[in-house]
Amino acid sequence: MKLTNKNKMQIFILLLPGLLTFAIFTIYPIIKLFVMSFFEWDFGSIFNQKFIGLENYADVLSDKYFRMAFVNTLLYTVVTVPGQMVIGLGIALLLNKVIKFKVGYRVLYYLPVITSWVVASLIFRYVFNTEGLLNYFLMNILHLTSENVRWLDTRAGGLCVAMLLGIWKGIGWNMVVFLAALQTVPSELYEAAAIDGAGAVKKFFHITLPSIKGTILFALVMLTIGGFNVFTSIKMITGGGPAHQTDMILTWMYYKAFSTGEFGYAAALSFITTLVLAVLAVIQFRLMSNKDN
Repeated sequence: MKLTNKNKMQIFILLLPGLLTFAIFTIYPIIKLFVMSFFEWDFGSIFNQKFIGLENYADVLSDKYFRMAFVNTLLYTVVTVPGQMVIGLGIALLLNKVIKFKVGYRVLYYLPVITSWVVASLIFRYVFNTEGLLNYFLMNILHLTSENVRWLDTRAGGLCVAMLLGIWKGIGWNMVVFLAALQTVPSELYEAAAIDGAGAVKKFFHITLPSIKGTILFALVMLTIGGFNVFTSIKMITGGGPAHQTDMILTWMYYKAFSTGEFGYAAALSFITTLVLAVLAVIQFRLMSNKDN
């Protein structure tokens, strides 16, 4: 049916509030942020900004603390994304075979996902703190150490704790996504493979993985974006310390914007991060599509 002008006007009026809200709170801030990245925009020049072109971008790329934060974020993503996906897929494979208490198991594994990042981060900080629960257990219960281990006072220790939290929080989401995908795989394929003498391993690599490739790509892209957006856990557990050694891209951006007032620098950093994520997404799509050929 062709829409009349009256119907088109009614549709436009119904969409107008949503479009205005999207434009005001999404499109305009992005444009404003992009403009800010080309100006010297800080506490001292908030009412009189000076155009400096690409200087903010040059400052970001030449900043050793940004490079450290970028390496930390990349390392966090490389560790947590495969960790979440592999464990989540493994649990999904197990639950897909479970008949009794399937809903209960799903709820149990999904609980970390709906747990507040702030609450979970505070719990991990309490457990791994120098005077925390883990050190008490190691010293006073197991007597494995004679003094407290400073888990969160080193770069490696702080990053490992954040990675452990990231994997723990993301397993449930991956489990639900992969379980839904597994239930769409036709059982006839497995039956035919069994007749041909294929074992569980061959079924997994030749039937299961190819059948859920689209879901794997979706999870990979979404988790990569999530890895580059890690903020709360680092802010609550280490605060970026010691000496910004555990900062991620977003925590460093937050520090530059709201602690030093370098909003132009922070704006440039946000668009550099966006560009990096776009490149990574394209690479992931290309790699997955090449496997189809």
